[in-house]
Amino acid sequence: MSEHPIGIIGGSGLYHIEGFTRQRWVKIKTPFGPPSDELLTGRLAGREVVFLPRHGRGHRLLPSELNQRANVWALKKLGVAWIISVSAVGSLQARYKPCDVVLFDQFLDRTKQSTAHTFFGNGIVAHIAFADPICEELRRILLKAARGLKTPVHDRGTYVNMEGPAFSTRAESIANHKLGYDVIGMTNLGEAKCAREAEIAYATLAMVTDYDCWKTDEAHVTVDMVIANLNKNAATAKAIIAHALPQIPAEPNWPCHSALESAILTDKKFWPAKTKQNLKPILEKYF
Repeated sequence: MSEHPIGIIGGSGLYHIEGFTRQRWVKIKTPFGPPSDELLTGRLAGREVVFLPRHGRGHRLLPSELNQRANVWALKKLGVAWIISVSAVGSLQARYKPCDVVLFDQFLDRTKQSTAHTFFGNGIVAHIAFADPICEELRRILLKAARGLKTPVHDRGTYVNMEGPAFSTRAESIANHKLGYDVIGMTNLGEAKCAREAEIAYATLAMVTDYDCWKTDEAHVTVDMVIANLNKNAATAKAIIAHALPQIPAEPNWPCHSALESAILTDKKFWPAKTKQNLKPILEKYF
Protein backbone atom coordinates (compact mmCIF):
# COMPACT_ATOMS: atom_id res chain seq x y z
CA MET A 1 0.00 0.00 0.00
CA SER A 2 1.26 3.45 -0.85
CA GLU A 3 -0.08 5.00 2.35
CA HIS A 4 -0.23 3.59 5.86
CA PRO A 5 -3.77 2.42 6.60
CA ILE A 6 -5.74 3.33 9.71
CA GLY A 7 -7.03 0.36 11.70
CA ILE A 8 -10.46 0.29 13.32
CA ILE A 9 -11.24 -2.39 15.87
CA GLY A 10 -15.00 -2.53 16.27
CA GLY A 11 -16.42 -3.57 19.58
CA SER A 12 -19.93 -4.82 20.09
CA GLY A 13 -22.42 -3.39 17.62
CA LEU A 14 -19.96 -1.96 15.08
CA TYR A 15 -19.57 -4.73 12.51
CA HIS A 16 -20.44 -2.64 9.46
CA ILE A 17 -19.21 0.82 8.52
CA GLU A 18 -21.18 2.74 5.93
CA GLY A 19 -19.23 4.66 3.30
CA PHE A 20 -16.54 2.02 2.74
CA THR A 21 -15.47 1.72 -0.89
CA ARG A 22 -13.25 -0.96 -2.47
CA GLN A 23 -14.22 -3.37 0.28
CA ARG A 24 -12.32 -6.63 0.47
CA TRP A 25 -12.16 -9.21 3.25
CA VAL A 26 -8.59 -10.45 3.79
CA LYS A 27 -7.59 -13.58 5.69
CA ILE A 28 -4.31 -13.21 7.59
CA LYS A 29 -2.36 -16.07 9.17
CA THR A 30 -0.21 -15.10 12.14
CA PRO A 31 2.45 -16.92 14.20
CA PHE A 32 0.20 -16.33 17.22
CA GLY A 33 -2.83 -18.14 15.81
CA PRO A 34 -5.91 -16.76 14.07
CA PRO A 35 -7.18 -13.22 14.62
CA SER A 36 -10.81 -12.65 15.62
CA ASP A 37 -11.93 -12.71 11.99
CA GLU A 38 -10.91 -11.75 8.49
CA LEU A 39 -10.03 -8.06 8.12
CA LEU A 40 -12.07 -5.72 5.93
CA THR A 41 -9.88 -3.40 3.84
CA GLY A 42 -11.05 -0.43 1.81
CA ARG A 43 -11.32 3.35 1.72
CA LEU A 44 -13.32 5.56 4.07
CA ALA A 45 -13.34 9.35 4.28
CA GLY A 46 -10.45 9.50 1.82
CA ARG A 47 -8.16 7.16 3.76
CA GLU A 48 -7.08 3.53 3.55
CA VAL A 49 -8.81 1.69 6.38
CA VAL A 50 -8.58 -1.83 7.82
CA PHE A 51 -11.52 -2.91 9.99
CA LEU A 52 -11.37 -5.86 12.40
CA PRO A 53 -14.56 -7.17 14.10
CA ARG A 54 -13.20 -7.56 17.64
CA HIS A 55 -15.45 -10.46 18.70
CA GLY A 56 -15.80 -11.95 15.20
CA ARG A 57 -18.81 -11.51 12.97
CA GLY A 58 -21.82 -12.77 14.89
CA HIS A 59 -20.11 -11.97 18.25
CA ARG A 60 -18.58 -15.42 18.77
CA LEU A 61 -15.60 -14.68 21.05
CA LEU A 62 -15.55 -13.91 24.77
CA PRO A 63 -13.34 -10.99 25.84
CA SER A 64 -10.93 -13.47 27.46
CA GLU A 65 -10.83 -15.48 24.21
CA LEU A 66 -9.61 -12.57 22.10
CA ASN A 67 -6.21 -13.24 20.57
CA GLN A 68 -4.83 -9.74 21.06
CA ARG A 69 -1.40 -10.58 19.63
CA ALA A 70 -2.87 -12.11 16.49
CA ASN A 71 -5.26 -9.18 16.01
CA VAL A 72 -2.56 -6.52 16.30
CA TRP A 73 0.02 -8.57 14.34
CA ALA A 74 -2.49 -8.93 11.47
CA LEU A 75 -3.14 -5.18 11.44
CA LYS A 76 0.61 -4.47 11.49
CA LYS A 77 1.15 -6.95 8.65
CA LEU A 78 -1.29 -4.89 6.55
CA GLY A 79 0.72 -1.74 7.27
CA VAL A 80 -1.60 -0.18 9.88
CA ALA A 81 0.07 2.66 11.80
CA TRP A 82 -2.92 3.93 13.82
CA ILE A 83 -5.73 2.06 15.57
CA ILE A 84 -9.05 3.57 16.60
CA SER A 85 -10.73 1.20 19.04
CA VAL A 86 -14.50 1.48 19.47
CA SER A 87 -15.62 -0.15 22.71
CA ALA A 88 -18.69 -0.50 24.90
CA VAL A 89 -17.99 0.45 28.53
CA GLY A 90 -19.82 0.71 31.80
CA SER A 91 -19.82 4.05 33.61
CA LEU A 92 -18.33 4.18 37.10
CA GLN A 93 -19.27 7.83 37.77
CA ALA A 94 -22.61 9.63 37.56
CA ARG A 95 -21.27 12.25 35.13
CA TYR A 96 -20.75 9.63 32.40
CA LYS A 97 -24.24 8.90 31.12
CA PRO A 98 -25.34 6.12 28.77
CA CYS A 99 -24.56 7.12 25.14
CA ASP A 100 -21.81 9.54 26.26
CA VAL A 101 -18.29 9.11 24.87
CA VAL A 102 -15.24 8.94 27.16
CA LEU A 103 -11.77 9.51 25.68
CA PHE A 104 -9.82 8.01 28.56
CA ASP A 105 -6.03 8.18 28.84
CA GLN A 106 -5.20 5.59 31.53
CA PHE A 107 -5.72 1.90 32.35
CA LEU A 108 -6.02 -0.19 35.48
CA ASP A 109 -5.27 -3.86 34.78
CA ARG A 110 -7.54 -6.36 36.54
CA THR A 111 -6.80 -9.23 34.14
CA LYS A 112 -4.64 -12.30 34.63
CA GLN A 113 -3.37 -12.37 31.06
CA SER A 114 -0.10 -10.45 31.04
CA THR A 115 1.78 -13.10 29.04
CA ALA A 116 -0.91 -12.96 26.32
CA HIS A 117 -0.51 -9.19 26.03
CA THR A 118 3.09 -9.07 24.78
CA PHE A 119 4.87 -10.13 21.59
CA PHE A 120 8.15 -10.57 23.45
CA GLY A 121 9.73 -13.56 25.17
CA ASN A 122 11.14 -16.64 23.41
CA GLY A 123 14.62 -15.14 23.39
CA ILE A 124 13.94 -11.42 22.84
CA VAL A 125 13.31 -9.19 25.86
CA ALA A 126 11.69 -5.76 25.54
CA HIS A 127 10.12 -3.39 28.05
CA ILE A 128 7.99 -0.66 26.45
CA ALA A 129 7.29 2.61 28.24
CA PHE A 130 3.60 2.50 29.17
CA ALA A 131 3.18 5.40 31.60
CA ASP A 132 0.91 7.03 29.03
CA PRO A 133 -0.78 4.02 27.41
CA ILE A 134 -3.01 5.92 25.00
CA CYS A 135 -1.60 7.85 22.04
CA GLU A 136 -2.28 11.46 23.01
CA GLU A 137 -2.10 12.82 19.45
CA LEU A 138 -4.75 10.38 18.22
CA ARG A 139 -6.88 10.87 21.32
CA ARG A 140 -6.95 14.65 20.74
CA ILE A 141 -8.04 14.17 17.12
CA LEU A 142 -10.95 12.01 18.28
CA LEU A 143 -11.83 14.54 21.00
CA LYS A 144 -11.89 17.40 18.49
CA ALA A 145 -14.06 15.37 16.10
CA ALA A 146 -16.54 14.48 18.85
CA ARG A 147 -16.78 18.07 20.06
CA GLY A 148 -17.25 19.28 16.49
CA LEU A 149 -20.27 16.97 16.20
CA LYS A 150 -21.66 18.22 19.55
CA THR A 151 -21.38 14.71 20.95
CA PRO A 152 -21.48 14.46 24.78
CA VAL A 153 -17.78 13.67 25.26
CA HIS A 154 -15.49 13.54 28.30
CA ASP A 155 -11.78 14.36 28.17
CA ARG A 156 -9.48 11.88 29.99
CA GLY A 157 -10.18 9.21 32.58
CA THR A 158 -9.18 5.69 33.68
CA TYR A 159 -10.47 2.46 32.11
CA VAL A 160 -10.62 -0.51 34.46
CA ASN A 161 -9.95 -3.66 32.43
CA MET A 162 -11.74 -6.55 34.12
CA GLU A 163 -11.69 -10.06 32.70
CA GLY A 164 -15.36 -11.06 32.57
CA PRO A 165 -17.38 -12.53 31.00
CA ALA A 166 -19.69 -11.91 33.97
CA PHE A 167 -20.35 -8.27 34.77
CA SER A 168 -19.05 -6.86 38.08
CA THR A 169 -20.41 -7.83 41.46
CA ARG A 170 -21.97 -4.88 43.26
CA ALA A 171 -19.08 -4.87 45.75
CA GLU A 172 -16.52 -4.67 42.94
CA SER A 173 -18.47 -1.96 41.17
CA ILE A 174 -18.87 0.14 44.33
CA ALA A 175 -15.13 -0.22 45.05
CA ASN A 176 -14.19 0.96 41.54
CA HIS A 177 -16.62 3.86 41.88
CA LYS A 178 -15.26 4.92 45.28
CA LEU A 179 -11.66 4.68 44.04
CA GLY A 180 -12.56 7.31 41.44
CA TYR A 181 -12.08 5.24 38.29
CA ASP A 182 -14.14 6.26 35.29
CA VAL A 183 -15.22 3.40 33.03
CA ILE A 184 -15.00 -0.38 32.99
CA GLY A 185 -14.59 -2.82 30.12
CA MET A 186 -13.14 -6.22 29.23
CA THR A 187 -11.02 -5.77 26.09
CA ASN A 188 -8.87 -2.69 25.61
CA LEU A 189 -5.76 -3.11 27.74
CA GLY A 190 -4.34 -6.05 25.76
CA GLU A 191 -4.96 -4.20 22.51
CA ALA A 192 -3.19 -1.12 23.81
CA LYS A 193 -0.15 -3.05 25.08
CA CYS A 194 0.27 -5.01 21.84
CA ALA A 195 -0.26 -1.88 19.76
CA ARG A 196 2.47 -0.01 21.66
CA GLU A 197 4.89 -2.92 21.17
CA ALA A 198 4.00 -2.95 17.46
CA GLU A 199 4.66 0.83 17.28
CA ILE A 200 1.04 1.54 16.34
CA ALA A 201 -0.66 4.66 17.73
CA TYR A 202 -3.75 3.53 19.69
CA ALA A 203 -6.73 5.37 21.18
CA THR A 204 -10.24 4.36 22.19
CA LEU A 205 -13.70 5.78 21.66
CA ALA A 206 -15.27 4.42 24.86
CA MET A 207 -19.03 4.35 24.33
CA VAL A 208 -21.01 4.27 27.58
CA THR A 209 -23.84 1.72 27.61
CA ASP A 210 -24.77 1.50 31.31
CA TYR A 211 -23.87 2.39 34.92
CA ASP A 212 -22.42 -1.04 35.76
CA CYS A 213 -24.13 -1.84 39.09
CA TRP A 214 -22.70 0.59 41.66
CA LYS A 215 -25.54 3.10 41.12
CA THR A 216 -28.35 1.60 43.16
CA ASP A 217 -31.02 4.01 41.86
CA GLU A 218 -30.48 2.61 38.34
CA ALA A 219 -31.20 -0.88 37.03
CA HIS A 220 -28.01 -2.97 37.07
CA VAL A 221 -26.35 -3.74 33.75
CA THR A 222 -27.93 -6.44 31.56
CA VAL A 223 -27.23 -7.62 28.02
CA ASP A 224 -30.57 -6.16 26.87
CA MET A 225 -29.59 -2.75 28.24
CA VAL A 226 -26.16 -2.92 26.61
CA ILE A 227 -27.57 -3.90 23.20
CA ALA A 228 -30.17 -1.12 23.24
CA ASN A 229 -27.51 1.54 23.80
CA LEU A 230 -24.98 -0.12 21.48
CA ASN A 231 -27.21 0.57 18.51
CA LYS A 232 -27.41 4.28 19.42
CA ASN A 233 -23.67 4.43 20.10
CA ALA A 234 -22.72 2.79 16.78
CA ALA A 235 -24.07 5.73 14.76
CA THR A 236 -22.18 8.18 16.99
CA ALA A 237 -18.93 6.24 16.64
CA LYS A 238 -19.21 6.09 12.85
CA ALA A 239 -19.78 9.86 12.62
CA ILE A 240 -16.76 10.63 14.87
CA ILE A 241 -14.54 8.25 12.89
CA ALA A 242 -15.56 9.79 9.55
CA HIS A 243 -14.64 13.25 10.87
CA ALA A 244 -11.40 12.09 12.50
CA LEU A 245 -9.87 10.04 9.67
CA PRO A 246 -8.93 13.01 7.41
CA GLN A 247 -7.17 14.68 10.37
CA ILE A 248 -4.74 11.81 10.92
CA PRO A 249 -1.41 12.61 9.24
CA ALA A 250 -0.18 10.65 6.24
CA GLU A 251 3.19 9.81 7.82
CA PRO A 252 3.51 7.85 11.08
CA ASN A 253 5.98 10.00 13.02
CA TRP A 254 4.46 10.31 16.48
CA PRO A 255 6.35 9.05 19.59
CA CYS A 256 4.29 5.81 19.60
CA HIS A 257 5.72 5.00 16.17
CA SER A 258 9.20 4.57 17.65
CA ALA A 259 8.26 2.91 20.94
CA LEU A 260 10.81 0.10 20.54
CA GLU A 261 13.84 2.30 19.91
CA SER A 262 14.98 2.13 23.54
CA ALA A 263 12.86 -0.83 24.70
CA ILE A 264 14.72 -3.91 23.44
CA LEU A 265 17.33 -5.27 25.86
CA THR A 266 18.49 -8.36 23.99
CA ASP A 267 21.49 -7.87 21.71
CA LYS A 268 20.58 -8.59 18.09
CA LYS A 269 23.25 -11.28 17.82
CA PHE A 270 21.28 -13.33 20.36
CA TRP A 271 17.89 -12.99 18.68
CA PRO A 272 16.63 -16.53 17.90
CA ALA A 273 15.91 -16.95 14.19
CA LYS A 274 12.36 -18.21 14.75
CA THR A 275 11.40 -15.39 17.12
CA LYS A 276 12.95 -12.87 14.75
CA GLN A 277 10.92 -14.31 11.87
CA ASN A 278 7.70 -14.36 13.90
CA LEU A 279 8.13 -10.70 14.81
CA LYS A 280 9.26 -9.56 11.35
CA PRO A 281 6.41 -7.06 10.76
CA ILE A 282 7.17 -5.46 14.14
CA LEU A 283 10.99 -5.64 14.27
CA GLU A 284 11.93 -5.40 10.61
CA LYS A 285 13.19 -1.82 10.80
CA TYR A 286 15.53 -2.88 13.63
CA PHE A 287 17.05 -5.85 11.76
